Amino acid sequence: MAKRILIFGVLLGWCAVLLLFRFFRSESFQFDFLAWNLFLAAVPAVAASLFARTAENRGSGWVQVLWFTVWLLFLPNAPYILTDLMHLTTRPRIPLWYDVALLASCAGTGLLLGYSSLAEVQAIIARRFSSLIAWGVTISALFLCGFGIYLGRFLRWNSWDALTNPLQLFFDVAERASDPLSRTQPIGVTVVYGIALLLGYIALRTLQLQIRPAGARSEPSSSTQ
Repeated sequence: MAKRILIFGVLLGWCAVLLLFRFFRSESFQFDFLAWNLFLAAVPAVAASLFARTAENRGSGWVQVLWFTVWLLFLPNAPYILTDLMHLTTRPRIPLWYDVALLASCAGTGLLLGYSSLAEVQAIIARRFSSLIAWGVTISALFLCGFGIYLGRFLRWNSWDALTNPLQLFFDVAERASDPLSRTQPIGVTVVYGIALLLGYIALRTLQLQIRPAGARSEPSSSTQ
């Protein structure tokens, strides 16, 4: 847990340095939305940790449901930063390569925050129920992220709108679900981003499983911890 906090602290710190330097160099706050998007990307990571801690301590079932709901509601904000790459364009006083590094750093950090929280939730569900159910939740969550990206990028909905303006959000979703073939964009964005996020997550988990045995062989004593 401490190592994970350290890693994400370094990543978020690097993004902050790049962003602050851009503010100073360009004398504008043109990319200030990245700071807010990174904050929103960190919410599911915190919610997942609280969900895991509550579940491991056999806390109230309602509290577990609360943190799981917060996690799922804010999870699309983590990969959403990938779509901020759409803002890439040549601008005065800031070289394009710098903005590429800035946006890539923020997008990568957001994606890793989302994947980390997903792995934590998946592990809890697998222990509580089964690996099959855990993977079902994982796949569903990633495709919901794809749909959430569509809602955020094209309809400009935010996660908290589910609480502050649920009826209008419901009507917007229901309108598109009632006749999905007439609007290909929601389906396209959901499927493409859902599959891309799923493949990335599977690749990350597979690499993690392949590397772990090598580490275990080099440090036999770690098996007793």
